[in-house]
Amino acid sequence: MPPKVKVQRTDIINAAISLVREGGEGSLNTRDVAARLNCSTQPIFSNFADMESLKCAVIKEAEAIFERSMNEEILSGKYPPYKASGMAYIKFAKEERELFRLLYMRSREIEKEDEGSGLWDMMGGLVRENTGLSGDAVNLFHLEMWSCVHGIAVMMATGYFELDWETVSRILTDVYQGLKKRCGTEK
Repeated sequence: MPPKVKVQRTDIINAAISLVREGGEGSLNTRDVAARLNCSTQPIFSNFADMESLKCAVIKEAEAIFERSMNEEILSGKYPPYKASGMAYIKFAKEERELFRLLYMRSREIEKEDEGSGLWDMMGGLVRENTGLSGDAVNLFHLEMWSCVHGIAVMMATGYFELDWETVSRILTDVYQGLKKRCGTEK
C-alpha cells in the first residue's frame, strides 16, 4: 500500500496565499512554503512542475478570494450591483493589500489579453442594463468608471491615503452620475 499523502495541493496553495498576505509576492518561494507546511520541498514539486505553476495557482486562488468578497458585497444589497463591485474592489485593496497587489498591480505584459475578460464583460452588462448604452459607449463608460475605482483602490493598497467608506461611496456615485449625464442617460 502506498504511503498516505500528507501534504495536499490545497494545503500548498493555502500556505502560499498566507505567505503572500504577510510579505507580498516576493515572499513566495518553495523553501518558505515548505517551512510553513513543516515539510520538505518535495511535496511542492510533486504537485507543481515549477514555481511559475505554483504562482499561477496562487493567483487563481487570490482571484477566487476576490470574487467571493465581491459576490458578498453585491448580495448584501447595500449598493446596486455595479457600485457594489467597485466598493468590493476598493475594500479588497484595503483589506487584502498584498493579494490586491498580486492581482492588479503586477506586470501583465506577457499575459494573454483575454484574461479577466469575464469580469469585464459582466461589468459591461451591468452598465448596458443600467444606462441603455451599447457598443463602444459601454466600454468607454466602464473604462472611465473603473479608472476611478482602480485609482482609489491603488491609493488604499499602497497607503497613499485612507478614505472612509461614506466618502468612497460618494465619489463613486458622483463619477457614475457625471458619466451618465455626459452620455445623456438619466435612467
